[in-house]
Amino acid sequence: MEVVFRAALLALLFLVNVFKVSAWLPHPHNVSLQTLNTQYILTWAWDQNQNQTQGCTGNQTVMFTAQYLPKFKLKRKKRDWRSVCQSTEDWQCDFTGCDLHYLGVYVLRVRATCAEQRSQWVQLEFCPDKQAHLGPPSRVEVISGPELLEVRVSDPLTSRNASMKDFYPDLYYLIQYWKHAQDEVRGIRSLNTSTNIVTLSRLDRWTQYCVRVQSRYNYYSKISSFSQPICQQTTGSTPAWQIALLFLASLVVCFVCVLLPSYGLLKFYRLIKLNFFPKCQLPAYLNDSSPGSDRPRLLSVESQVEVCCDEIDVCPVVTLPEIHAADIAVETDPSGHSRQGSGDSGMYSNGEGSAQLGTTVTERGQGRGQSR
Repeated sequence: MEVVFRAALLALLFLVNVFKVSAWLPHPHNVSLQTLNTQYILTWAWDQNQNQTQGCTGNQTVMFTAQYLPKFKLKRKKRDWRSVCQSTEDWQCDFTGCDLHYLGVYVLRVRATCAEQRSQWVQLEFCPDKQAHLGPPSRVEVISGPELLEVRVSDPLTSRNASMKDFYPDLYYLIQYWKHAQDEVRGIRSLNTSTNIVTLSRLDRWTQYCVRVQSRYNYYSKISSFSQPICQQTTGSTPAWQIALLFLASLVVCFVCVLLPSYGLLKFYRLIKLNFFPKCQLPAYLNDSSPGSDRPRLLSVESQVEVCCDEIDVCPVVTLPEIHAADIAVETDPSGHSRQGSGDSGMYSNGEGSAQLGTTVTERGQGRGQSR
């Protein structure tokens, strides 16, 4: 009996010590998981005033340890908990890289330590397939067309850039679109689709529409947040008057920017060529400067060739008045003599003398012509 009593007393003392050590520090509180597709982050809260408890002074730092274990292994006697964050000061631990199976069930736990003191473990059960949040599409593209919009949706991605449709084959999308009017959402129209390319037809041409997409999975009623709205304007057939106006405008721009400068350059080129490179060249014999040549040539200022010129007097031509027989009145008497009238000086001559006078005048005229 005494041996049994001592053994029971030792066991009681051991349990008391274990209780004191484990309960010496408060445990973390508000333990939760932040999940998105296959990204899992365990978070908790800690009160800084708890550092002043007995056995943990202000100079000592509280550390945290986070572990996980598949749930089915809890029934085993030997439990190999896997530590993900060991003695960390952060209030969170990332379990993304632990390759947790998406359809499995796990137990996650965390505790605080300070020096030799430890808190109790705080456990959390987690099933990714059921509890992990679904993310929006990884990418949304909107391509405009004539009175339509083409929406291209990329699947949500896992942490390894794989499609979430590998885990959710029945994943589909909710597409909402509306006319863009000063950042106001009016007249929203919705469309459910499981394909990645959707055409929104029967839209107003030359109108701006906004599109956003949401991922959905009905089995666990998973609904993601909407993607950022993308606004795009539809197109349409161009009226004939707009085509004609555009053609005329292009012609004007071409004339102003291309033809007019080209014409100006051509005129400037012709002006330069006409002044510095004339087409009419001087005859070759004018440039013949060989001595003794009898060809006419141009003389330069520096030419040392002696120039000999004869002086030529040019006399003006003197026109003699003509003497007509009618101007001289000759009276002939019956005796054969001719005499002047009463207005003359009394001088008279016969026919022979008149003939001689005419001959003399004629000779003088011919002599003057030869002198000229």
